[in-house]
Amino acid sequence: EVQLQASGGGLVQPGGSLTLSCVASGFAFGTYDMAWVRQAPGQRPEWVSSINNGRPYYSNALKGRFTISRDNDKNTLYLQMSDLKPEDTAAYHCAPYPTPIPLRELKSQKGTALRRLQIGAREYFYWGQGTQVTVSS
Repeated sequence: EVQLQASGGGLVQPGGSLTLSCVASGFAFGTYDMAWVRQAPGQRPEWVSSINNGRPYYSNALKGRFTISRDNDKNTLYLQMSDLKPEDTAAYHCAPYPTPIPLRELKSQKGTALRRLQIGAREYFYWGQGTQVTVSS
């Protein structure tokens, strides 16, 4: 089964830093582009960053504060976040592109927990609780 386990979130003061990790299993992680997506309660999901063919891309609003990276030997995606702001508060999820298994099978595995975000011409699918980042004094 395709699994993505995000961790590293927590409560941090404004201006602080965190590094998130996402460990993947059940698919050939190193051959997939990956993205970070965040979603605050009651808000639409928001694209944070992607790493496509080894090249990083960032939301313009976040560029300069966040750094995406990956370790394919560890099947792990990272997001280093600095100068955190209260508006960064959200659940952070990672998502592969394309879906590692047929979408119908992914929907069968994840059920109603499966969520979608369109980023340009790409559909990213993610699921689970993600890792919660709360920026507050």
